[in-house]
Amino acid sequence: MILTTTEIIPNKDIAEILGVARGSTVRARNVGRDIFAGLKSLVGGEIDEYTKLQAQAREQAMERMQKDAERMGADAILNIRLTTSMVMQGASEILAYGTAVKLK
Repeated sequence: MILTTTEIIPNKDIAEILGVARGSTVRARNVGRDIFAGLKSLVGGEIDEYTKLQAQAREQAMERMQKDAERMGADAILNIRLTTSMVMQGASEILAYGTAVKLK
């Protein structure tokens, strides 16, 4: 499956637009990570625990989007975007979405 943030794929023609493929995950912080993050915020710098949590969430959302596109019979997903929103205090949703297409 070809994944791209662009609207076209060089040297490929789109045969059919299948619709919007999407995948999301909701992640919450945990007490252990919060303790380490609180200590880290005292001295400054990157909070590795949250960076890793966000990276895992993005990957899971992308995998779910790809599976959604595969269910539609897509060969590629164009114009991929990622968004995040707070669902509740300490929990956020990562949403990956793009246009699922069939290539010629």
